[in-house]
Amino acid sequence: MTTSGLTAADLTAADLEDDPHPHLARLREHEPAAWIPALGGRLVTSRALALRVLRDAGTFTVDDPRFSTAQVVGPSMLSLDGPAHTRHRDPFARPLRPARTRERFTAFAEAEAARLVAALAPAGRAELRGELAGPLAVAVVAEALGLDGVDAAVVRSWYGAFVEAVSAITAGGTAPQRAAEAYRLLTAAVEDAITASRPGSLLAEAARDEAGLTTAELVANSAILMFGGIDTTEGMIANAALHLLGHPDQLRLVLDDPGLLPAAVEESLRLEPPAAVVDRYATRDTDLGGTPVRAGDLVRVSIAGANRDPAVFPDPGRFDVRRHNAAAHLAFAHGPHFCFGAPLARLETRAALTALLGRLPGLRLDPDRPARPRGLVFRKPPRLDVRWDR
Repeated sequence: MTTSGLTAADLTAADLEDDPHPHLARLREHEPAAWIPALGGRLVTSRALALRVLRDAGTFTVDDPRFSTAQVVGPSMLSLDGPAHTRHRDPFARPLRPARTRERFTAFAEAEAARLVAALAPAGRAELRGELAGPLAVAVVAEALGLDGVDAAVVRSWYGAFVEAVSAITAGGTAPQRAAEAYRLLTAAVEDAITASRPGSLLAEAARDEAGLTTAELVANSAILMFGGIDTTEGMIANAALHLLGHPDQLRLVLDDPGLLPAAVEESLRLEPPAAVVDRYATRDTDLGGTPVRAGDLVRVSIAGANRDPAVFPDPGRFDVRRHNAAAHLAFAHGPHFCFGAPLARLETRAALTALLGRLPGLRLDPDRPARPRGLVFRKPPRLDVRWDR
């Protein structure tokens, strides 16, 4: 089959990093579990097949030595299945249940978002990914983990090194050396947080849990929380701001009815999920939509592809804050590895957008610096420049 003149065999990682959606649409229509040599595995692009893979951890596992994140941080909740997964996940997931998340973090996230936006206001322009989305996500994760006194720029450098390493391995390369140094520094910070046992610290609470996680296991899972809590949340905030500001008609709907803001966040997640691809490995011979899959095959689920499946989302490339089923997206995955930090990420994104729209009159994209999402695994604009009326 062809995709914009390219066969599945000809697609490169760069094609899928730049603007994957035309390629994903044609793959989904003609071969929704196509073998992509450049990715070293099958790419699942339909929502139905994505759900099947994500739900069936017995057939499609993350527990494989090739799993890119495990190569960077070691075994963790993200790279284990079955009882081992539960042991790693539950000590962190229980404190982040929705009601407790709202109680613990709403005031903090809203105050931090308001502080960051107030600091930007006099300038009349800003780069929102670096000056709002990233700092807010870092502040919330540092607060949640109990990493008191660790400079935000240092935390951002750690997760930046981890993201760079995972992206390099996913694209067939090797992790840069700076990832190892970042991991060493993270280990020291985790040990301090466990010892200090600050009130509300997820790390201190997890260290006391009956699961008995070792320090190395706590460090690995902290790195995973940085992926979900910083990088993808930063992308979620940046993408949502880009979508709203890039669609003035939809922005006007939200300004006229702030009750639509949560729906706008869900529609943004659907249209451009910040984590666009997740990996699984077949444990036995099976098939996906009539396509044979052999034991050991890498199966890459395109969340970006599944979220634009026209069988579920009519006119899937349109940003529509009134879309009735936008929340049916798979941006937080599904099944046993569903992101338990989803309520916190949503809370932060709503806080950021509320502060932006409420404090910066005439907020708009900077016409001199156009922005659009990029990335194979983690998709967001490299920078998001905006202006407003002072």
